[in-house]
Amino acid sequence: MPPTLSSLVHHSALKLTVRAGEDRLDVPVRWAHVSELADPVPYMEGGELLLITALKLDAENPEAMRRYVRRLVGAGVVGLGFAVGVNYEAIPEALVEAARDEGLPLLEVPRRTPFLAISKAVSAAIAADQYRAVTAGFAAQRELTKQALNSGPEGLLAALAVQVDGWAALYDASGAVVAAAPEWAGRRAARLTADVERLRDRAAPASSVVGGPEHEDRVELHSLGTGRRPRAALAVGTAAALGTAERYAVHSAIALLTLTTERSRSLYAAEQRIGTAVLRMLLAGEPDHARAVAGDLYGALLDAPFRMIVAESVSGPAARAHADGHARVPTAAAKPGAVAKPGTSSRPGDAAKPGTSSKPGDGAKPGTPAKPGAPEKAADAAKPGPAAKPGAVSRPSAAAAGTGGEPLGGLAEIVESAAARSGEAVLVVPEGERLVVLAADGGAAAAACVRYAGALEASRTVSDQPAVTPGDEYELVVGLSAPTGPIAAAAAYKQAEQALSVARRRGRVLVEHEQLAAGSVLPLLADDAVKAFADGLLRALHEHDATGRGDLVASLRAWLSRHGQWDAAAADLGVHRHTLRYRMRRVEEILGRSLDDPDVRMELWLALKATSPD
Repeated sequence: MPPTLSSLVHHSALKLTVRAGEDRLDVPVRWAHVSELADPVPYMEGGELLLITALKLDAENPEAMRRYVRRLVGAGVVGLGFAVGVNYEAIPEALVEAARDEGLPLLEVPRRTPFLAISKAVSAAIAADQYRAVTAGFAAQRELTKQALNSGPEGLLAALAVQVDGWAALYDASGAVVAAAPEWAGRRAARLTADVERLRDRAAPASSVVGGPEHEDRVELHSLGTGRRPRAALAVGTAAALGTAERYAVHSAIALLTLTTERSRSLYAAEQRIGTAVLRMLLAGEPDHARAVAGDLYGALLDAPFRMIVAESVSGPAARAHADGHARVPTAAAKPGAVAKPGTSSRPGDAAKPGTSSKPGDGAKPGTPAKPGAPEKAADAAKPGPAAKPGAVSRPSAAAAGTGGEPLGGLAEIVESAAARSGEAVLVVPEGERLVVLAADGGAAAAACVRYAGALEASRTVSDQPAVTPGDEYELVVGLSAPTGPIAAAAAYKQAEQALSVARRRGRVLVEHEQLAAGSVLPLLADDAVKAFADGLLRALHEHDATGRGDLVASLRAWLSRHGQWDAAAADLGVHRHTLRYRMRRVEEILGRSLDDPDVRMELWLALKATSPD
């Protein structure tokens, strides 16, 4: 520990005598300083032992000494050393009384003890303390490194807690506690989630100091990672501010955890390339090859039903292009091994584009992806589950690997964090403005995705506004397939794309394909392009009816609704069936189309429903 007044008094070579402030000798001494100025305060920093001979002081003047001592105490001077036998044979009583009144330790320095000896003693003690701190820091670094290599983050946290005589906790990218030491610290660390979330909003590296949840400790929060967005956070709780040795230990822990995180980026990139290859093989109809490549990394995911999730981040012109039904513009070159962007080019082994538009029969009025209660923060969507595996936190999210758009990055973090906590496999492939996910059906990752989307939709619809509108900046839309297996992965991909298209058109955050099959095609007809087609197809009939020469539109609607049954349709209209036959011939003449063609009847019926659903 640093030198104190007490250690100086007990220094056998200095022969110092305490004349005042005997109860305050345990205060640390930062430096020993000699000054004969009448007012040395402007040159003090606090924590000094001031050494004087009273060359320029009226040391026998009580009022002057009270002012002098009071100024020293206010500047943070921790002690006053007075050399006797130089200007005064003994310390004047006025100075002694002033020091006692202000509680300032006053040391008598004998003539045979030069001030230089005191300065050397203080300097040597400070150097020794710093050496001990550095040595302890290196020892702590070796121990932390050993624990990190042998036991992973959990062992490192346990060693760090011992080094700082407190507790330590590790948070993942979503702000959830994944490891803590000692065990009881997990509950305390969980109460700091809001502070960790605020730290995540700052560019890395970032740190903050907060009071403990019960104001019984001091907690330091440090972000981990070298990228713009932190990938994890470290919390260290102690009863008091950290000393030099403890600070070395904390910095060593930050470096080791950051190194682990950064090292895992290359490993994760390799994993992601494998995942991309697995996905491409599944979409190309090669499940056996996909299973062989997946191995132990993703093999468990392919052994049970899974769901295909396609998420997209649209903004500005992109959103308007999607809303108008335009195709995606492919990038100039794809990354090696990357999945072809859905909707831009054919899938491997498939000549057709994967679902550039949904068939009329695929539409539905989807229900909400998650029943929204009170709006909650989207980051809370992944509720803490079982503790993650020791190495799980070092796995960077897909957002760190280049996922475009903040909503996609948030979704990737939520899905991967949920999967890590539950110990299940999940395949996350970012691709430009899209994110493709394979998640176990009924698993934590798929549930976290639905909760995340539901929370976003709930928070955005508080003001009765659509959750997604064309032109909004960085809006998230998600399509979720029905449960499937490796053999039907391509069909599941198309299902997810169809659900995504419906979600975008409806202004929804998430739509499940199962909802489409249970709904009606009519809501799909609300698309502007469909309405424009319907108006163009029926315009000639409306112009005819506007002249008062008959009611061809109403007659056509009645005839189609009765499946071409003349008597039933004529009865609905209150006309003779021959009159209805004449009107249908006029419809054919005006449109130049035959009503005997089932495709023509289908188009006319959809056009009537699009322009007037009732």
